[in-house]
Formats: sequence, structure tokens, C-alpha cells
Amino acid sequence: MSVEGLLDYQHIAAVIPAAGVGKRMQSELPKQYLQLHGKTILEHSANVLLQLPLSLVIALSPHDPYFAKTPLAANPDVHTVTGGSERADSVLAALQQINAEQFPWVLVHDAARPLVQLRDIQQLITQCFESDCGGILASPVRDTMKRGQQRVECTVERADLWHALTPQLFPTALLRQARSQALAAGVVVTDEASAMEWAGQPVQLVAGRSDNIKVTRPEDLALAAFYLENRA
Repeated sequence: MSVEGLLDYQHIAAVIPAAGVGKRMQSELPKQYLQLHGKTILEHSANVLLQLPLSLVIALSPHDPYFAKTPLAANPDVHTVTGGSERADSVLAALQQINAEQFPWVLVHDAARPLVQLRDIQQLITQCFESDCGGILASPVRDTMKRGQQRVECTVERADLWHALTPQLFPTALLRQARSQALAAGVVVTDEASAMEWAGQPVQLVAGRSDNIKVTRPEDLALAAFYLENRA
């Protein structure tokens, strides 16, 4: 797909799958609704995307009682769809609501990544448009990597290994097709890049900040609060 005519952000839609329950957070609330510096994690994640003039689709649990209480519910640039039990189901439900002719490109961002910075998103978009190739924010692996279960089987060479982050940016129609076909084939894909890789599509790596962490466990929430305090 040519990038001619895609010189502004109004040709991009964004998706946030937010239908999960976040069991590992050991909280009564789904993790995306936990408070972080006076806002929910979901608000932090969405508000960065909404600094760009794009349309945002958030996939929610069928019986979500929390979203309506957030300022996002009153934002005319925010739309909601009913998500599924798995992240892949929620992303596909959102993609099916996006007009690929109006929005040829789509950003998919985790609800629980509240620390992503606008300049990283802009860099991702710029590099993908310049190369006419979908891509992801990623951070090079710095630690020594081990493979094993209860005992180490081997040390994995960390050169050329990356932590996959979000957002991830791909052509809307191609991503929707890849996601749909992977689900139909029963292929387990953990992010959009995995679906595109499975479909034989190229995926560009765009270096992003390593503090773009995903809040998964209780200690992550404290770390996210620390990072926000230092930014302030």
C-alpha cells in the first residue's frame, strides 16, 4: 500500500483491547481501571493516543460497569465495541468496526501500557510510512536470557532479541485479514506482529523507550507510579 496521501494522522485509527480482567494483578478491579496518579490506567494509555487527531476504538467486556464512569466515555473521538474473552477476539472486534478506506492504517495499543510517550508513537508512524511497512515499538533485550522451566536448559544469545512493545502499526485491511485467518486456523498469536508474521507480512522494528512497561503484576503499578513521578 502506497503511503502517498497518508501524510497526516487523520488516516489512522487506533484500537485498545480493554476487555480483560487482569487476574495476575490480584485486584477486584480489572487492571485497566486501577488508579494511577488520579486517573485510570486506561485513561493514561488512551490519552496519549488522543493527542493525535485520530479515531480510537476501545473493546470492552460485555458487562463493563467502569468505562462509563471515566471521561473517555464522553469523548466524541472514542468509540466502543464489545470485546471477547481473549485479546485477539477484542482486537478483531474493533478492527471489524473500522472503515479501511477511511483509515488505511491502524495503531493497536495495550490498555495496560500507560507510560508510552507521544514522540515514540510519532517515530513509529514516521518510520512505517517512510518504509511503507507495518511495524512495532520494541526495546532491545539487555539481560542475559535463559531457557528452561525449573532448571536452566541453556543460555540464549541476546543479540538481535527485542522486547515487543505497543503501539503496533499496520495496514488496517491486512491486519484484519491476518487476525481473522489466524483465529480461524486456531493459531495462537500474542500480538499484532505475530499475526502479520504468520501471514507472511514484513514487520519493522522501531526502537522505543524501555520504560513503556505493561502493568501486569502489583509491583508494576508501583514502578509505573515512580516513572510518572519522575516525568512530572
